[in-house]
This record gives sequence, structure tokens and C-alpha cells, in this order.
Amino acid sequence: MAKDANIRYSMFSVQDHYPTEKYPEHARTLEQLYAEVIGQAKLADDLGYDTFFVAEHHFHEYGTVPNPAIMMAHLAAQTRRIRLGSAISLLTFHNPLTVAENYAMADILSNGRVFLGVGSGYLKHEFDGYGINGAEKRERFDENLEIVTRLLQGERLSYQGKFNQVNGVQLNVLPIQQPHPPIAVAILRKEAAYHVGLKGHNMMCVPYGTLDCWSELGELAGEFQRGRQEGGKPAGPGDTAFVFHTHVAESEDEIREAAADSFDLYVRTRLYAKSQTYDDIIASGLSLFGTPDTIADKVVELYNMGVSHIMTLHNFGHLPKEKVHRSMRLFAEEVMPRVHHRIAQNELQSASGVV
Repeated sequence: MAKDANIRYSMFSVQDHYPTEKYPEHARTLEQLYAEVIGQAKLADDLGYDTFFVAEHHFHEYGTVPNPAIMMAHLAAQTRRIRLGSAISLLTFHNPLTVAENYAMADILSNGRVFLGVGSGYLKHEFDGYGINGAEKRERFDENLEIVTRLLQGERLSYQGKFNQVNGVQLNVLPIQQPHPPIAVAILRKEAAYHVGLKGHNMMCVPYGTLDCWSELGELAGEFQRGRQEGGKPAGPGDTAFVFHTHVAESEDEIREAAADSFDLYVRTRLYAKSQTYDDIIASGLSLFGTPDTIADKVVELYNMGVSHIMTLHNFGHLPKEKVHRSMRLFAEEVMPRVHHRIAQNELQSASGVV
């Protein structure tokens, strides 16, 4: 399929689980869920997606991969080309030396395919479970990210921080990618986007969780770009990644029939999620639910806003794997070529002075 070199299309999996004892109408074991995720990663590899991202969550069926590096290392043996990413690694909860070792090893096992998405966390039960004061999360995250980054670069590190003391430690397992695998910081708010950009980091975001409408996406992306510009490192292709619930089908009725109940289940059972329904997210526009033409239009609009990494969340709310696979195929085989064609046309018209 035709793709534009300046856009990345990835797939994101939360691994949301619905235990039979709580949801008897959704009989799927954790082993079966893992098998579905592995199958989706293999299909994404075959279809030409850029990266397959897995989430990290703890102590609740909200998400069932507590260590993305383990899942990524397994997926490395099941795939050939696709990058493997964490979305996100929750640095706030873990010893940064262990995090650096885990992802360095995963990068070696994947032959240099790791993408390290990191964040500070936001779920109260996870902070309670680890005994971490949520008020400290930003300081802990910043400190741990600095340590992880410096260790992955091979530095022999001595560091005295508020939460960590490191005495002349150097990793004996270093990633293939140098100076380190790509790193992106997850954010929720526009203000955070600016500060992430100012520090020169890449950014990832799940807009439906905090924004109210499609028009706000440009403001969020713009704040990140402003930060990168002011920090002396202008944003480039792939530096801005947005996650969208995605379902592609041939008609709006077919999309609603397939995705509405699954989306409603997903949001209803996600702890602390903003209350909304399928109709709400259709009204806000903060999804990629639609026909190939509709979604292609939205992706081109995102590209024009400066959002050049689209993370598609096809598997949510126990959507049957056959429907997930069909949506993944339609996105790759129908949406991607349309976007490529429309961007090429727009650039040709711009070069010729046609408005």
C-alpha cells in the first residue's frame, strides 16, 4: 500500500480484560487475550504498520501487561520488521536502573526495534499499590527519566537525587540503537505539551481522555511545536503521536453495529475515564471511526496540524478479533493509500501555486 514517508501509522493495545467472573457475557481468558494481542502484532507487521505499542497497567483489568518489555521481547520473536513500543512505561513506579536494563535487553532481542514511550501515571489505585505519593510523581518521573536516558547511552553514572542514589553504575547490556532507542513522553494537557517540547522530547497523547472536540487537537499540537521551536529543536515527522480509537468499515451503520457497544463497554469499565458514549465521541470527532474516505480526510487534517504519527487503537472493549483484523486491514489497504494520494496532490498544488 502507498504511504507517505512523513507519516507513521502505528497500532496501540491497552490489553483491556473482562474476566468471566465479572463479565459472564464476555468469556475470554487472559491467555486468550494475550494470544489475540500477539496475532494483532503479527498482522500489523504484515500490513506495514510502523510500531506496535503495548500499555503498562497494574492491579486491575484496566490493562493486563504489567511489564511491556517482556511482551515486547516476546513479540520480537513473532515479528520481522515492525517496531515494538511501550505506551507507556510508568517510570514513576520503578527503579530506573531496572527499567534501563529491561529496555536495553528488549532492544537487543528485537534487533534494534524498541520505541520507549514513558509517562508518570495517573491511576490512583496504581499509586496506592506501589505506595507512591501522587504529589511527587512529576519529580520522580523527571529524575527517573534522566537516569534511564543516561544509562541507555552507556554512561557510567553517579547521581544523587531526591529519590535515587546511583554510585558509578554502568549497564553491561546496551541497546543496539544509539545513543538510545526513540523516547516519547506521554502528556494529558496542553500546558504539559509545551514543556515536553521545550525539553526536546517527543510527545504522545490520548486526546479523547481530556479534550472536548477535534478543533482542540491543533492547539495541543501547536503548543508542543512551540516548545520544540523555543528549545532549539524544531519538531519533525513522527515526533508528535496521537492515539485514537479506530474502526474502519464500509458504512456508518456497519461501524456503529461493530464498535458502539465495545466502545461504551471500554469507557464504562475504565477507571477514572471521562464519562462518554459512542455517540459522544462521534460528536466530538476525537476518534477514527468511519469509512476509508472519512478517516483519510481526518488523517490529512491531522498531518496539516503537525500530527505525523497516528496510533490506532483497533482492539477495545472485547471487540471480536475478526472485526479487529478487518479494521486493521482496511486502514492499511484503503486509508493509508488515500492519505498518501491526497497529501501528494496538496503538495503538488502548493508547489504550482494553486490554492
